[in-house]
Amino acid sequence: MSQERLEELRALVADAPFYRWSGMQILDVEDGSVTVALDLAEHHLNLQGLAHGGIIATLADAAMGLGLRSALESGRRHVSVEIGVHYLRPVTRGRVRAVGHAVRIGREIAYAQADVLDANDRLLARADGTYSVTRTKG
Repeated sequence: MSQERLEELRALVADAPFYRWSGMQILDVEDGSVTVALDLAEHHLNLQGLAHGGIIATLADAAMGLGLRSALESGRRHVSVEIGVHYLRPVTRGRVRAVGHAVRIGREIAYAQADVLDANDRLLARADGTYSVTRTKG
């Protein structure tokens, strides 16, 4: 991945209101692989005081989608079609990160996987996703 594309990806995430609200940030980018993380805050917790499953799924989806985006040729985009998340361990506080990998990018469909880990590298969840790949409009 070129330095220019890396900076473009980081800027897209930094400028997106959703990513700012969630506190999510990019830690690492390689061609086809992205690591994102967030520090759990009160608004990320469910009624039981655990990280909400939705925030774990969102972290995984972001890592997978950004991993795909890092490998897509210019002029193409992706959108989630389906994601599956297997929750393996709860977490209540600290930094949570997801490592997403593009497994296959076809002409119209892409497939990716992600692991979500806690600050001690314990596996919290494993996810996979299918994405629609199209040309950008305009």
